[in-house]
Amino acid sequence: MPSWPTGQVCRMTGVSSRTLRHYHRIGLLRPSAVGPGGVRHYGPAELLRLQRILLMRGLGLALADIAAVLDADRDPAGALRVHLRDLLAERDRVDTLVTTVRRTLAALEEEGTMGDLDPGTLFAGFDTAAYTDRARTQWPDEWAQAARAAEGRTPADWDAERAEQAAQLGRMAAHLAAGRPVTDPLVQAEVHEHYLRITRMWTPDADAFAHLGRVYAEEGAWREVHEAVAPGLADYQCEAMAAYALERLDVRGDRT
Repeated sequence: MPSWPTGQVCRMTGVSSRTLRHYHRIGLLRPSAVGPGGVRHYGPAELLRLQRILLMRGLGLALADIAAVLDADRDPAGALRVHLRDLLAERDRVDTLVTTVRRTLAALEEEGTMGDLDPGTLFAGFDTAAYTDRARTQWPDEWAQAARAAEGRTPADWDAERAEQAAQLGRMAAHLAAGRPVTDPLVQAEVHEHYLRITRMWTPDADAFAHLGRVYAEEGAWREVHEAVAPGLADYQCEAMAAYALERLDVRGDRT
């Protein structure tokens, strides 16, 4: 049975030897053999397991969850079919997101502002499941409040919400272009309108509102759309929301 030493595996996969040592130490990926000098060797079965580890890491799974999946699974081919299905779904989502950002860029380059950009397509391709799970865990009461508010909303309500969000991005981009600091009263007035719009669904305290700003600034769909509207807008929005939270909010919501 062929096997490959650590150095060759690192070159083939792009995984560092330190990572392989860590996987060995936690029992996630054991080498097929350890040669003279402690050099680890990996056979075909280990490389297949490593491929699955990397696939699941790419889908965002934690190492402990990956270990549980691998240890419980006795059908590698079936598992790879599931991974392939998930990867194809992710590819479709990313393709949609790329189209969304290109459409936003085209509208901005043509109009110089948000113009007649369709807000219904501005956020197509977003995967908000991670943010939804985080909100449900960290702010269960607020999550329940938002869920109740969403039940009574019509498609027209959601269209109006997207239109307001698109317009807000355009106004914040204008403040950024004008060089206004995030503490400028005009900027903070815009953030206040954003806060009031959010309170239609739930009432964030200072921590939750600042965290929402950090979500906008994270690498991902939210950041990409903000940056498509104007480079630097994601961080600008995040900093403006943090300043608002510090000045205007406490643990129970709006002070004013």
